[in-house]
Amino acid sequence: MLEKVIRLVTIRNETVRQGLAEALATYILMTFGLGSVAQVVLGRKEYGQYLSINLGFGFGVMLGVHAAGGISGAHMNASITFANCLMGRLSWYKFPAYVIGQFVGSFLASCTVFALYYDAIHEYTGGTLTVTGPTATAGIFSTYPAAYMSIWDGFFNEFIATTLLLIGVLAINDTKNAAALPGTGAFITGLLVVAIGMSMGMNTGYAINPSRDLPPRIFTAIAGWGLDVFLAGNCWWWVPIVAPTLGSLFGIFIYNIFVDFHNRPQPKTESSQKNECKSDSLDIDIRL
Repeated sequence: MLEKVIRLVTIRNETVRQGLAEALATYILMTFGLGSVAQVVLGRKEYGQYLSINLGFGFGVMLGVHAAGGISGAHMNASITFANCLMGRLSWYKFPAYVIGQFVGSFLASCTVFALYYDAIHEYTGGTLTVTGPTATAGIFSTYPAAYMSIWDGFFNEFIATTLLLIGVLAINDTKNAAALPGTGAFITGLLVVAIGMSMGMNTGYAINPSRDLPPRIFTAIAGWGLDVFLAGNCWWWVPIVAPTLGSLFGIFIYNIFVDFHNRPQPKTESSQKNECKSDSLDIDIRL
């Protein structure tokens, strides 16, 4: 009976399996990440500090990689998926499955965190859900720039942070270079996210990921915060989509130019091939 059930629910289409794996990984990442933000904000920093948020997202990334790394690569990030497609490392026909999976996982994680902290949110806000102000709670789910940031400074912040994210991810997985030790890649990738949050998170909340920012923003618009979530921060909503996408491409370009292109096996020239043939002949003569 159990075998029949397993055969019934087993999905044989690889692309669908990868999309589902991305959904699960992104759900894990976002539930831990958004949950850590909610606990810090709603607990008025009595149940955690800014470091708690960094660790929440970092460990969420680590567990997401463990959940889906062997199936889909555990992108959990639409900009990384786009960059991989553009560089020919992932087929374009898989792009919708990956991104839909990521968005669904992120949206469901927002629903989960909202349900978990529903009473705390209403106690904290007095029942009025706002995007800005002393009891603003929209920032639990999506990122918004600090009051002192211009939109272009924020764009640059997200661009640089995502560039470093991609350089780090490529270095961690580059087996031709000093890659992470077997079995430690997920943990070190999580530490990379923690490091980015600790060093570049203050200005914009370090979205570095359209899949992390847009689905929760849509959720908050539906759940009671309204269209202000798209208007706040001088219509900030598009920056966590465009800047990480460009930053991902730039990160791959920088890593290839500075490291990868110089670390590939060099093609053999005709002269070297002739020399090899001569040495082979000599070896044969000696053995005979």
